[in-house]
Amino acid sequence: MKEAKSCEASRVTMTELVLPNDTNTLNNLMGGRLMHWMDIVSAIAAQKHSNNIVVTASVDNISFAQPIQLGDVVTLKAFVTRAFSSSMEVYIEVMAENIPAGESERTNSAFFTFVAVDKKGKPKKVVELIPESEKEIELFNGALRRRQLRLVLAKRMKPSDAEEVKSLFMD
Repeated sequence: MKEAKSCEASRVTMTELVLPNDTNTLNNLMGGRLMHWMDIVSAIAAQKHSNNIVVTASVDNISFAQPIQLGDVVTLKAFVTRAFSSSMEVYIEVMAENIPAGESERTNSAFFTFVAVDKKGKPKKVVELIPESEKEIELFNGALRRRQLRLVLAKRMKPSDAEEVKSLFMD
């Protein structure tokens, strides 16, 4: 197994232009299209970290805070925040830019979880991740809590076993 990698090694930026086929009847980007783009950019980040095929395991809450308009340029930035045994948490941030108006705003962010797999679809071990910046360290430290919360909500972990978030479920 190779040595640990930095968050920087998995960093990916993807840019898309919102075209008429991407919009709803209000000329806003369809949520499903945005989720599709988020899945792609985060999968690339997970593949870069693991050097393996990856599959989406879970998607955290995606809130559509601001509509993204027809003609906007959408920039999606993703990087792995923490690697576990075979899974990786990826953080995605979405910015929408109206170039003619000179306006840009953050519209969405989310965490996706991917599992590295071999050609038969069996989980494969991934290298450790070493956070470097303040933001990376903060996201890394919170990743275990988010992971345990995901597993409890999916009924794949008992609340009593989720040491990091147990207080949310127990008296």
